[in-house]
Amino acid sequence: MSESDVTRDGIRGARPDRDALVGRGMGNGERRCRKGGRGRKGDQSMVPRAEFTSYYGRPVLNPPTWSARDVAGYLFLGGLAGAGSVLAAGAELTGRPVMARALKVSSVAALAGSTAALIHDLGRPERFANMLRVFKPTSPMSVGSWLLMVYGPMAGAAAASDLAGRLPRAGRAATVGAGLLGPAVASYTAVLAANTAIPAWHDGYREMPFVFIGSAATAASGMALLVSPVTENAPARGVAVLGTALETAAVKAMERRVGVVAETYREGRAGRLMRAAEALSAAGALGGAVLGRRSRTAAALSGAALVAASVCTRFGVFHAGIRSAEDPKYTVLPQRERLDARRERLDARQDRLDARQDRPQDG
Repeated sequence: MSESDVTRDGIRGARPDRDALVGRGMGNGERRCRKGGRGRKGDQSMVPRAEFTSYYGRPVLNPPTWSARDVAGYLFLGGLAGAGSVLAAGAELTGRPVMARALKVSSVAALAGSTAALIHDLGRPERFANMLRVFKPTSPMSVGSWLLMVYGPMAGAAAASDLAGRLPRAGRAATVGAGLLGPAVASYTAVLAANTAIPAWHDGYREMPFVFIGSAATAASGMALLVSPVTENAPARGVAVLGTALETAAVKAMERRVGVVAETYREGRAGRLMRAAEALSAAGALGGAVLGRRSRTAAALSGAALVAASVCTRFGVFHAGIRSAEDPKYTVLPQRERLDARRERLDARQDRLDARQDRPQDG
């Protein structure tokens, strides 16, 4: 206890350094400690961070009830259809009729399967028709529904003209039109997924379109290698290499950026699927580039590996999203990280203002 006394001449016996601080108040390090943030030069929060919990151990988000077969199948088939139309248009314009016809047919079949999976997931067919009642540019589902309504007839007309051998000019125009819409068809599902509250999808919004485009290109090139003769599959081999490189780079970049949520892509069922996709796509691209130009069997095996890799990627992304929604950690921790980053930016801004105020005035 202090032995100081107050006398007529002032305070007697006071310990040193007991004067009150006046002026600007607490220093920056003290201010951060009071706020619970990180101060400069090793300042630490005096209050431990609370552990997050949820009511009765239930997830923070409502767990999705989607079927993997419907949703992941919808993602895969839509990508195969869109990228297949792009390759079909290129094959048509460069004089590769067998590849062009096969990809036109596979794109229509994939589109039909994708639409069936979407309608089955919705539960009632009329729900898909209800999406077409209005066009809402801010809704990825609305834009995607109208995109499919425009793309579908073009892809169907292109395949029908080629199979029937009639109206070649109209068929070529439809082929080019479907090819122009193909990239949007292959990638809009990434925007649709990132627009949800699922942490593994929402937090990867920057890289997810590139992941989906690369996966779609891998699937379409694999289909082309499966059905095309060796003399026509040169573009498919190149697209396989580019698609594999794009998908792999985008996945790695997404895992580095999303922080703790990346665990959902590396562990469990999703981790096994993503690793299988990486291995299959690398083997398929390498086999197609090296052996696919000479051996029809090697080209077909490489194509099958590429298609399987795309399937694994879409199912891996789906299961990563489901796991991130079920565990509250992947909802709470990223929010804390964003809050800490915002606090650090505000503290840095306050430091600059304090330094400017402390700077001696000229004159």
